[in-house]
Amino acid sequence: MTRSSTAYFNFQFGLLCFSNFLFSCSFSMMIPELPGYLTQLGGAEYKGLIIALFTLMAGISRPFSGKLTDTVGRVPVMIFGSLVCVVCSLLYPVLTTVSGFLLLRFFHGFSTGFKPTATSAYGADVVHESRRGEAMGMLALGYSLGSSVGPLIGSWLVTDFSYRIMFYVSSGFALGSVAILYNIRETLRHPQKFSFRYLRVGKDEIFEKTALKPAVIMLLLCFSIGSVLTLSPDLSMSVGIQNKGLFYAVYTVASLLIRLVAGKSSDKYGRVIVLIFTALLQCIAFVVLAFSHSVTMVMVSAVIYGFSVGMNGPTLMAWAVDLCRAENRGRAVASVYIALEMGIGCGALVSAWIYNNRLSNLIYAFFLTSALALVAMGLLISWKRRERHKVAAMAEAVELAE
Repeated sequence: MTRSSTAYFNFQFGLLCFSNFLFSCSFSMMIPELPGYLTQLGGAEYKGLIIALFTLMAGISRPFSGKLTDTVGRVPVMIFGSLVCVVCSLLYPVLTTVSGFLLLRFFHGFSTGFKPTATSAYGADVVHESRRGEAMGMLALGYSLGSSVGPLIGSWLVTDFSYRIMFYVSSGFALGSVAILYNIRETLRHPQKFSFRYLRVGKDEIFEKTALKPAVIMLLLCFSIGSVLTLSPDLSMSVGIQNKGLFYAVYTVASLLIRLVAGKSSDKYGRVIVLIFTALLQCIAFVVLAFSHSVTMVMVSAVIYGFSVGMNGPTLMAWAVDLCRAENRGRAVASVYIALEMGIGCGALVSAWIYNNRLSNLIYAFFLTSALALVAMGLLISWKRRERHKVAAMAEAVELAE
């Protein structure tokens, strides 16, 4: 049996996927309801900060989580990320002022700053490079399912019970994720005992240079996530969708389905080819969303967007790992996640500023998101052409030398 054909999906890998599901459920179930909750607290004008503060802390913490992932180990970093969700979810009903809420959102960002970084590094450890895209896609299935089910559960809990109950249930899901992680074996060779010296991050450790191209594309494409998280609740209500989590559910189910159908595509056809296609899909999705005036149009856009998201995330992570050395996997993954957080944060802030609580402004916010996806596609095509020219030039040089 060749190394590339060796099965990676075993009981341990399945546990990690289930942990991802619970973790994703925990923080995603509150996302569609937080704008309404903040409005109830008297902070309607700060809607853009709900996602922006969360992603700001996640981005700040990435260099630290990347270094700890490569020194202390994958599992401890994942456990810490899930524990942050447990604590923060319990504190939302306690900190009931606008400033308290925003401060908590900031610290809640530690969760996604740590767990996904270590999870992606774990995935790269257990699979041959020829199946790396497939493995990253399988790990993302747990997140996708959680992002699909979580918002629906959150909206149901708020509608039939209360915000307080939703926060407590969110904490319970995160606690389940922690319990599962204690049963997962470490994959880092020679993990070190934690020391505060590992929190000293040098300039060369903040960003992995080999991950620059995947990071740029991640930033441009993930602007869309901040836009969707901030604006889709109001858009959904305007067309008559009562459950604010439905848009999230539809696009995450679509992302799940595309991974099942085309999870191996980037391993087969190449990372850049797949990313060009997904960038085009995202561009189309937001043009449709900009003109949406009915439930059908919003749902069609959600499906197209889901197809894009389902492929570009795992492909970008696999591409970043392809380009780096094995000992820098945690740092490379963290670098791409920094770009992700920057994209989401900018998307949330800029979209909220353009929207300004006026439905007529939604078209401009969504057109901007579509344009950025078009820019990403242009860059990818340009890089692909340069790579082809470089390969052709090398082949010609070899031929002349012979």
